[in-house]
Amino acid sequence: MDGSKPIYVQIAEWIETEIIDRTLSPDEKVYSQYQLAEIFTINPATAGKGLTLLLEAEVVYKRRGLGMFVEPDARDKLLSKRKEDTLRRLIRELLNEATLLGVDDSHLLSMIEAERGKRGNKHDGN
Repeated sequence: MDGSKPIYVQIAEWIETEIIDRTLSPDEKVYSQYQLAEIFTINPATAGKGLTLLLEAEVVYKRRGLGMFVEPDARDKLLSKRKEDTLRRLIRELLNEATLLGVDDSHLLSMIEAERGKRGNKHDGN
């Protein structure tokens, strides 16, 4: 746990990572709020809020009396969301830094293309 985000958000993100890395599979039972409370030594209500975030995002579904389970398409949803969120954040940081350093758009784009070219050569085995 870090102090930059609310604990319940961090709990939700931890479970999301468990889904992305296939520790939790489609239709598999997710940790209960009491299990999460014990794992992270937090209040069960806080853990419940994390699970509610996942329920609202349709990453998990509830089976009355049995608990919460991973949605069949949860991994694909999460990968798509993380790609978008991560790339948008990185692009914002890059543009802010380029502005701070006085790098204009054309120079920045040429640097990106040059890096892409280097990566392409590595993937070609050169």
